[in-house]
Amino acid sequence: MKSRNLSLLAGVSYLIIFFAAIFANFFVLESILQAPVETIQQNSLTVRFGIVAFLVTVLFDVVIAWALFELFKNHPLSRLSTYFRLMHAAIMGVAIFALPLALNKNTAEEILYQAEIFNTIWLIGLFFFGMHLILLGKIIKSPFVISIFLMIAGAMYMIDTLAHFLLEDYASYATIMLTLVAVPSIFGEMAFAIWLLAKGGKNETLSAD
Repeated sequence: MKSRNLSLLAGVSYLIIFFAAIFANFFVLESILQAPVETIQQNSLTVRFGIVAFLVTVLFDVVIAWALFELFKNHPLSRLSTYFRLMHAAIMGVAIFALPLALNKNTAEEILYQAEIFNTIWLIGLFFFGMHLILLGKIIKSPFVISIFLMIAGAMYMIDTLAHFLLEDYASYATIMLTLVAVPSIFGEMAFAIWLLAKGGKNETLSAD
């Protein structure tokens, strides 16, 4: 497949993940956390769509991993970067198992327990995703600003996961940590997706040095 087509495929897949993740996280998972019983009993169809949205993110995560590997396969770090993204996708796939089980629970404690299992496994996956972003930033090199944001986002994903497990009072720092993760991630990954769609693969500009 030509570099331009690979870039378009990766860029479109990124956008699909963004929209699917926004729906699954902020419209479904957040609703479960805020009103577990009401959400499961009164909006079960929405929860099911949220589960499907999470599955879609895993599917296109694998597509992106393959597309980026094909684009940068001549770079010595490309294969390792791909492995880390695939690890993230696999772990995320395991985490999703907890959500359908929540549909069969009747108490807030049971539902929130399933959500906690999902979040904990997902956090582990994000640790490896962070390493993927750090390596990706080193691989693409240009545009330089995007590569820097990707590496910062990757480091923050890893730090946030470690903070969850190491800090007894993580909740006290949750807002700060969310900001430190979200800002470079949004700027880095969204900018990279837009760049892939607009300029990636043109005149072999995406080839790694």
